[in-house]
Amino acid sequence: MFKRFFKKKELSEEEIQRLEEEWYDVKSKRMENILGREHDMVMHALIPYEVGGALDLYYYPSGIPGTAIATKELAFAYSKSSQNDKFEKYELAMFTREELDLDKANETDCGFGIAHQNISAILNSIARYSEAAKLNPNETCEFPSEMENIGGKCLIFSAYNTRKSDREEFGVMAVVEIFRSEMEFARENGGGRLIQLLKDNGCYPYSDLTREPVI
Repeated sequence: MFKRFFKKKELSEEEIQRLEEEWYDVKSKRMENILGREHDMVMHALIPYEVGGALDLYYYPSGIPGTAIATKELAFAYSKSSQNDKFEKYELAMFTREELDLDKANETDCGFGIAHQNISAILNSIARYSEAAKLNPNETCEFPSEMENIGGKCLIFSAYNTRKSDREEFGVMAVVEIFRSEMEFARENGGGRLIQLLKDNGCYPYSDLTREPVI
């Protein structure tokens, strides 16, 4: 039904805007199918992401225990989208075991505030990176040590909540913060093996490093 969104052709600005609005509604419903019902509050950036500002952040507290925090500014109907070998276009999500509490999102002395600031910093960096690079499932990433707040952090990417083996039109890529020992294991033995270990130990897809390493 929506394959027409992905066929490039010359369109007017009005047609593009209409397509993007229609696609946004479709994408939002698909994300709720993947992540659970979306919270009615959005953390809007003061400067829009499309002109160099920060991401708007969207919250999903009704899926798995805790909170999923996701993007909605990477997958488009007509404009260039983040893509990889699994998804023609995707949005990003990170997960914390902390319950949603937006009143404390910017506090540094409570669980949700700490998790929120960490996730926001990671998502904003990875979102920009995803515009130019393919972030494939089971691949790892390490931030350069000199980066403020997130330098040296280790990540693994995962196609979230999908059982299909073929490339899909749209999906959600989970960004999971991991320990260095886990990243080294993934690079030596394959990211899929680490993802399975995280699942077996009840750690996937959370980025809270208050746990013990699985490796």
